Amino acid sequence: MSPGLKIFQPFHTALQVGSRTDTVADVSPIDIPPFERLGPVEPVSPVVLSVPHGGRDYPPVLQEALRVPLASLIPLEDRYIDRLTEAALGVETAFIARRARAWIDLNRGEQDRDPRLDDGASTMTMPFVSAKVKGGLGLVPRRVSGAGELWLRRLSGEEVVARIVADHRPYHAALAAALQSARARFGTTVLLDIHSMPPIAAPSAARVVIGDRFGRTAGSRFVHRIEGVVRDAGYAVALNAPYPGGHILDRHGAPARGVHAIQVEIDRSSYLDAKLREPGPGFGATARLLREIIDALADEIAPAAIAAE
Repeated sequence: MSPGLKIFQPFHTALQVGSRTDTVADVSPIDIPPFERLGPVEPVSPVVLSVPHGGRDYPPVLQEALRVPLASLIPLEDRYIDRLTEAALGVETAFIARRARAWIDLNRGEQDRDPRLDDGASTMTMPFVSAKVKGGLGLVPRRVSGAGELWLRRLSGEEVVARIVADHRPYHAALAAALQSARARFGTTVLLDIHSMPPIAAPSAARVVIGDRFGRTAGSRFVHRIEGVVRDAGYAVALNAPYPGGHILDRHGAPARGVHAIQVEIDRSSYLDAKLREPGPGFGATARLLREIIDALADEIAPAAIAAE
C-alpha cells in the first residue's frame, strides 16, 4: 500500500423528495461549508490538490427549485472523486468542494453566467457566451444530458452573486493562498486539479486525460511524468483531448512564475461499479494510481525544492 493510502468506506443517503426516493449522498443544510481544506494550512508538499466537482451537498433551496428528480443531477458530479482523492492523500494540502456542482461550478469563471437562467447575465454586460454556457453548463448549470432543463424558475442576479461570494471566491482565494505559500517554500509548485469523466466510447480510448490548456498552464516535464506513470500502470492516456482543462487552470496556472497547473480526468469506470453510481472493485487500484501521479510530480520538483530549503 502506498504511503497515505487510506481505506475507503462507501456510503450513501436515501433522500425522500415528495413521493419519490432518490439515492444521493451528503445532503446537508446550506450552513455546511462549501468546501473543505485537508492537510496543512501551509503546504509541506509542492503539490497542491483541487477537487472542484466532487460535492454532494444539495441545499434545501436547491431541491425546492428542481423540476427534475434529484438523482438527475448525479451526472454533473465527478462521482466519488472526492473519496478517491482522500484515499490517495498523503501530506498534501487539498481543497475539496462539498457543495454540489449544480449549485455553482467552481471550474467556471464568474463571467460564465447563463442569460437563459440568470437574470444578472445579459448580452450587454457579458457579450461573449462560451460554448459551455450555450450548452447549459455555465457557472450555474442550466441543463444536464438525459434530463434536460433543471429548474422551475429563473435565478435572480442577486442569488447568483450570493453564491459567487459565499462559495466561488473563497475557494479560489484559499487555493491561490496555498499555491503562493508552496511556491515561496519550494520555488516551484504544481496544482493538480482532479476530475472524473464518463467512459469514452471508442476503441483504445483513453482512461486518463491530462489537460494543460494546450501547454499554457504547465511545463511539459510535469505532463510527461504523469503520462509515464499512467502508461506504466497500464492505462491508456491522452493529452488535452477531449478535456484540456478549464477555469481553474487558466486562473491559477502561471508557469513563468513557478506555478504549474494540470488537470487530470479519470475514467469513472476505473473506480466505480458498472452503473457508475457506487465505488467498484477498481477503487483501490485507481487510488494507488493517483497516489503515484502525486508522488511523481513531487519528485519532479524535488531537486529545486531541496535547493530552496
